Formats: sequence, structure tokens, C-alpha cells
Amino acid sequence: MDFHTIVGYVSGLYFIKPDLELSSLLRTASLVHTVDAFLSRLIAAQSGRNKNAWTAAGFILGIWALGALLLLPGKKRVPKDESG
Repeated sequence: MDFHTIVGYVSGLYFIKPDLELSSLLRTASLVHTVDAFLSRLIAAQSGRNKNAWTAAGFILGIWALGALLLLPGKKRVPKDESG
């Protein structure tokens, strides 16, 4: 398996257009992963998860991290004690 195929699968772009040339694939994948990182951060913040970890996961894994985050149930928030 070559670098072109690995980047295509990780980014998910191989399923959309498998014959993209490498330069177009890298530019498109970097843009898509940046957007996925931003969306992962927003969704993680709303669901009570670690924003920084999910931002990094979204940037590295792209749509796969975003999909996993969307499938996870939201964390229950524990109310802070007001007497302390």
C-alpha cells in the first residue's frame, strides 16, 4: 500500500474520488481535516468531552474521529456544589 492510498483512505476521499492526483489529495485532505478538527472541537465541547483531545483526533483522523464523536452518547454533567 503506497502513501497515496493511505492518505486517501484516512481522509475518506478515496471513497469519493479514488483517482485524485497526490497534490490535489493532500490539499483537499488538509482542508477537510481542518474543518473536521473544528467541528470535533465544537461537538466535544457541547457533549462534555475533552475539547483538545478531540480537536487533535479530528485533525489527525478527520471524518473518522468526527463520526466516532457523533456516535458517542453525551456525557452527563455533574452539577457543581453551590455550598462550597
